Amino acid sequence: MDIDLDDLRAQLDDFATVRPKQATYTAKEERIIAGFEDIVRFFEEHGRAPLHGEDRDIFERLYAVRLDRIRALEDCRTLLAPMDKHGLLDGHREAIEPEALDTDALADELRAITGDTDITTLRHVMSREEKRAAEEIASRELCPDFENFEPLFKQVQADLDAKVRSTRPFVKDAGFLKADIKQGQFFIVGGQIAYVASVGEPIKAPNGEVDARLRVIYANGTESDLLLRSLQRALYKDDAGRRITEPTAGPLFGDTFEDDDLESGTIYVLRSQSEHPQVAASRDLIHKIGVTGGSVESRIANASLDATYLLAGVEVVATYKLYNINRTRLEKVIHRVFGAAQIDLTITDRFGHPVKPREWFMVPLQMIDEAVSRITDGSITGVVYDPAQAKLVDQAAIS
Repeated sequence: MDIDLDDLRAQLDDFATVRPKQATYTAKEERIIAGFEDIVRFFEEHGRAPLHGEDRDIFERLYAVRLDRIRALEDCRTLLAPMDKHGLLDGHREAIEPEALDTDALADELRAITGDTDITTLRHVMSREEKRAAEEIASRELCPDFENFEPLFKQVQADLDAKVRSTRPFVKDAGFLKADIKQGQFFIVGGQIAYVASVGEPIKAPNGEVDARLRVIYANGTESDLLLRSLQRALYKDDAGRRITEPTAGPLFGDTFEDDDLESGTIYVLRSQSEHPQVAASRDLIHKIGVTGGSVESRIANASLDATYLLAGVEVVATYKLYNINRTRLEKVIHRVFGAAQIDLTITDRFGHPVKPREWFMVPLQMIDEAVSRITDGSITGVVYDPAQAKLVDQAAIS
């Protein structure tokens, strides 16, 4: 087949780079080019140039102001002309002409949106490095074994709701170093809870710093294989980016009182005398764990009439006396630690209504004793009971 060289050259020109043939750009030029690329993408997505107007999206208004400024500055037009494949600098291909603005009106709109009228300090324009990080974050796939991680996300959400965990901004001046991302940690990035499932071998980044490949699982059932530094950059740039703290007992014990603090309190462990088949089959392992500020004997006096106590008598098998405790926080910590061992039991109360008693767990007494010791000395942080191993383990080790 005969090939016309002029035709071939014309076809290849369509695929040629639209970037000016210049080896390097100043920081100012890089920002101007990046800002114009956003406008080009908007045109390609919407088939028109961005327009002004109160009814427009704030970013479209920003792009419209930016485009007006670029058109008004000859240096910008010269820099961007080689990549203006849609004729945006002259406005020839706009579907609708943007409303005319005089200089003062233009400055007012730009100030309202960006807080600055200088084209060299464009807001909402990411650097090349930031864009690569954002693209890497956005490149997610379905997590094939999400069923292994879903319980972790549910527990983290429960911890946040119970204030056992909290969130903190991911910022450098808060003492969080760049390398402070480890396996088993949770973050909030892009509006999603993210879990660092694994951290690969250290690798040397082009700038000489240490990096690593991560496997990050997200609460929506997706995952991404991204670099540690990419996640760091995404968290730094995300105004809503947060680090989720490790679970903690909080100020359970202290020198000051709060509204719901007790002068003294008792953790009690009960064993039921119920003949319910599920209870009778594992009587020595099923325990109710509670906290009271009064007498345990008074608390259980009417156990046989209370569905909370399985409508049966109970045996007190252990008590732990505590001082200056926050009862609400303490109960939440206990429920978090033994959450996986909570029994699913339904009984009928005296009025014929089904009741699902809480605070009953299938856990050996010695594990309860160890948990109380850990609560007292503060080492309960990040620890949960694993029924499969019948012991307390680091939560991050369960997948």
